Amino acid sequence: MIRVGVIGYGYWGPNLVRNFFETPGAQVVCVADKRADRLKGVQARFPTVKVVEGARELIDDTSIDAVVIATPVSTHFELAMAALRAGKHVLVEKPMASSADQAQQLIAAAEAAGRTLMVDHTFVYTGAVRKIRQYVDDGSLGDIYYYDSARVNLGLFQHDVNVIWDLAVHDLSIMDHVLPFRPVAVSATGLGHVSGGKENIAFLTLFFDSPLIAHLHVNWLAPVKLRRTLIGASRKMIVYDDMEQSEKIKVYDKGITVNQQLNSEKLHDILVGYRMGDVLAPHLDISEALRVEAAHFVECIEKRQRPITDAESGLRVVRVLEAATQSMRMRGQPVELPAAR
Repeated sequence: MIRVGVIGYGYWGPNLVRNFFETPGAQVVCVADKRADRLKGVQARFPTVKVVEGARELIDDTSIDAVVIATPVSTHFELAMAALRAGKHVLVEKPMASSADQAQQLIAAAEAAGRTLMVDHTFVYTGAVRKIRQYVDDGSLGDIYYYDSARVNLGLFQHDVNVIWDLAVHDLSIMDHVLPFRPVAVSATGLGHVSGGKENIAFLTLFFDSPLIAHLHVNWLAPVKLRRTLIGASRKMIVYDDMEQSEKIKVYDKGITVNQQLNSEKLHDILVGYRMGDVLAPHLDISEALRVEAAHFVECIEKRQRPITDAESGLRVVRVLEAATQSMRMRGQPVELPAAR
């Protein structure tokens, strides 16, 4: 039985506590939060769980095997490092740290302690994203041409990170999991419309060493909530709409065909043909993503396996976030990314 302590019971913490509480092989034994009203909420719903105000008290508890961190991004590094040094396995909410340097230090600490360090890239564990990964892996989509997403809503404005670190991190983690190539550069533009606040709207373009491009639109100042992604490929194309209740993925047997034997005088007319086929809405696993993720974390600890969303994937995402923020400050000038390992 893996004894789990959760730090942070604000927006995401209750979901983590609930899922670990219901995960076979895990036992939530302690929750830490600075706010007394939140701890009362824990006691009301989970009376067997100990509550403490100080994260340090939870980390120093020798009966706890694993620490789950659901606190503001600016606190991730300090808390995760303390937990790893105390010999705990760690699951840290996205993004894993405020900088690539911090992420690398956490990776080194986890390796030195021989402990599992996993990042809460929740969307990777959804049935929809797992199905997309299946289509990419089995080659049924063909060559990937583009990834184009819009992730917008009205709020929630964050005080310690901009909209890229809050919303784009989701698509970056999905791309890191499903795309067969790593980005080599990123360009970003964005603005803030609240005095003294962070950028609340941004557009990112990611470049690859292949005929593949990615574009992300993230926005805290939109009148509607959109979570829609288009993935274009040579054989089939995918529309992934996370706001859909039943058919989150639709696979379109649509595309173009290119006639290589053509008359140069009729280049425009003959070069491109259009294929219009069927639309498929595949069956998806409807298990809650966090439940799948919690079970995976426990399994990785017990079997000493590398997590799907391991610390290296967390580092890659943070590197893109850093580069995008740098590019945004330079009005979209592309910033090169470190070569993929």
